[in-house]
Amino acid sequence: MNHYETVFILNPVLSDTQIKETVKKYEDFLTERGAKMVAKEDWGLKKLAYPIQNKKSGFYHLFEYTIDGEHITPLEVEFRRDERFMRYLTVALDKHAISWAERRRVKLNKKA
Repeated sequence: MNHYETVFILNPVLSDTQIKETVKKYEDFLTERGAKMVAKEDWGLKKLAYPIQNKKSGFYHLFEYTIDGEHITPLEVEFRRDERFMRYLTVALDKHAISWAERRRVKLNKKA
């Protein structure tokens, strides 16, 4: 099992329910393939550094999970097929990135 982090940007014209349905769909997609969700974060509506598909903002989300590497390609294929996604990035985390992510989560939980 490898440790991954996926950040994706959803189209800003989606309603709250559509966003929640989309996030839930891809969380289920991962868990059905044996992924263990470590963390999920909703970063909300953010301004983009440059326009994407003539949009200047998007809804950012982060998934951190462990899964076999063979399941990453099907996930990214689904992202490409889904018109609600503007951009996505999946990164394999090494031990240093995992510890940094844990420290970041602890820091965020203290603020909340």
